[in-house]
Amino acid sequence: MKQAWAFPYILALSAILGGCGKDGSQNATQASGASESQAPVQPGQAASATPVASGTLATVTKAQLSAEAAETLRLIKAGGPFPFGEDGVLFRNSAALLPQHPRGYYHTYTVRTPGSADRGQRRIVCGGPRKQTGDCYYTDDYYVSFKRIAE
Repeated sequence: MKQAWAFPYILALSAILGGCGKDGSQNATQASGASESQAPVQPGQAASATPVASGTLATVTKAQLSAEAAETLRLIKAGGPFPFGEDGVLFRNSAALLPQHPRGYYHTYTVRTPGSADRGQRRIVCGGPRKQTGDCYYTDDYYVSFKRIAE
């Protein structure tokens, strides 16, 4: 008879413990196609524009990109070799910040961040066939916002 009172407590405890360790922001980051932790924003980085009310993204010209971003675009066109093993992996666009395309359309590449001990937050995401840079987007805040890279 003493065991009957313990069942509701065990059930409640398992429900509480079952939710532990499930960080919603981490799950959102993983859903976007990324796998590493966010690095702090580096001094001197410009803030990315957020999508405007019309649903279009702000743009940045190739001339406005940093030297590191320009180098990443060059490597994409050349097909590598890329500095990080994670470069060229599938970007799922789960947050739907980029135009919708079938799974496998977008791939993500690291833009080196001077002084960063890890990959940092800067990325270029390109759509379409590999080695093509006609449909690419730049983010300096780890997939929170994007700018379309104008040809």
